[in-house]
Amino acid sequence: MTGRFDVVIVGLGPVGAVLAALLGQDGLQVLVLERSREVYPLPRAAHFDHEIMRVFQRAGIADAALGHSRVAGAYEFRNAAGDVLMTARRGDEQGASGWAYSYMFNQPGVEHALRDRLAQMPNVTVRLGESFSALYMHAEHVLVESAADDGGRSSFETRFLVGCDGAWSPVREALGIGLEDYQFDEPWLVVDTIPSDPTQLPTLNLQICDPARPTTCVLMGPGRHRWEFMLLPGETPEAVLAPGFAESLLDSWNVDVEIERRAVYRFHGLIAHRWRDGRVLIAGDAAHQMPPFAGQGMCSGIRDAANLAWKLGMVVKQGVSTRLLDSYQAERERSVRDYIELAIEMGRVVCTLDPQRAAERDAAMLANRSADPSPPPQVGGPGLAGGVFMTDDPLAGAIFPQPVSEDGGRLDDALDHRAWLIDRKGGAGTADLNHVATSDPVLAPFADALNQWLTEHGVEAVLVRPDRYVFGAGAADSLLTEWHAQIQVAAPLQSVA
Repeated sequence: MTGRFDVVIVGLGPVGAVLAALLGQDGLQVLVLERSREVYPLPRAAHFDHEIMRVFQRAGIADAALGHSRVAGAYEFRNAAGDVLMTARRGDEQGASGWAYSYMFNQPGVEHALRDRLAQMPNVTVRLGESFSALYMHAEHVLVESAADDGGRSSFETRFLVGCDGAWSPVREALGIGLEDYQFDEPWLVVDTIPSDPTQLPTLNLQICDPARPTTCVLMGPGRHRWEFMLLPGETPEAVLAPGFAESLLDSWNVDVEIERRAVYRFHGLIAHRWRDGRVLIAGDAAHQMPPFAGQGMCSGIRDAANLAWKLGMVVKQGVSTRLLDSYQAERERSVRDYIELAIEMGRVVCTLDPQRAAERDAAMLANRSADPSPPPQVGGPGLAGGVFMTDDPLAGAIFPQPVSEDGGRLDDALDHRAWLIDRKGGAGTADLNHVATSDPVLAPFADALNQWLTEHGVEAVLVRPDRYVFGAGAADSLLTEWHAQIQVAAPLQSVA
């Protein structure tokens, strides 16, 4: 056996890297296995939102991520004639998490920032060029075997194993977990470009709902732009990837670009039947895949990591029962299903190829737009049933807002990574919770905003989970009692360190 760890993570994409960073900050002994030695050099994901930037902030890479990102412009659905059918978002919103609502980014740059962050953590070991090969579950640990690309073989003992190893997840396959298929399957040609003159390009993100060829045109990170073209019946991946095909589609945009990558992706909705088997869990694309129309694929995986990180930390460091991990899928699956179903609904709007049906769609959407409809219902929040939340509390599961001070300071940086109980009196904290008064000097730049939140909601206190969702709001004593009842604190485990 090569080593013993609290958590072994398979896969060092954005989800695995974020999970490793959050666990590393919590003091756990972490090993990451990644079969590739280099960051994949071309972008795949293109979008993340304010909540994910808040996770990057917690992981210590917010400034670095900003260097590879730009605030997303508006997101419009247009028909073939250029009429705006729907505006999915404007470009000027501020998210509850204290950051711009949405960003377009260059994935390799953010992945390098995450790896640099992990390199600063002595309790996080990254083994590149090493693939997961087998697992053996025991009552108190998992034995993990790996194979290096130089022929070497290793085995590790770990309290928990997390597969963040992509759509073809070997960890998921080793557990024999099947996938539920939403029966939405559309092939698209994705073309990533570097424009010679960015001023030629749209400054917003577009879905062109043209039955002749549904097309997506979106910003990427600084200096890049992406087009996606739906394959028409009879077209093959080989044909659309041939030289000249993508160029011919770009001609109508009248732009001068260098094609950096062309690839055919199948846009589909899949979700794993189980996300946990004992001490083995899966996250990100290993657990769910969705069409890109809502821009929530990578975001959902990073939310998985943020959800798992604090729960694994509490099991290892605070002695919480492993039953806490049952809440992982209960909370995250509801959010993922919301986003898959939203993305499929959006995709069906975009992917209409029949001209008559497209004309009917356009007329209905234009009429709805003229009627100034009410905002669509919010989707993507955590599932409350089976989750770690105050029962029957209308505020439970909401993102707790992050105020930003006049000098740019942010609430999360003023407090620690534990859960927070915030009220006007303060009190004794615990190993898992920081009880802080709004009058505490550390909260001075944010006191007005926090007091206003308590007043607006008519509550004495709010208990905020480490992933910054509201556990509940009300009387401080009741919140503390219910929090500790739900997480079931016991004697902490001995660290492997």
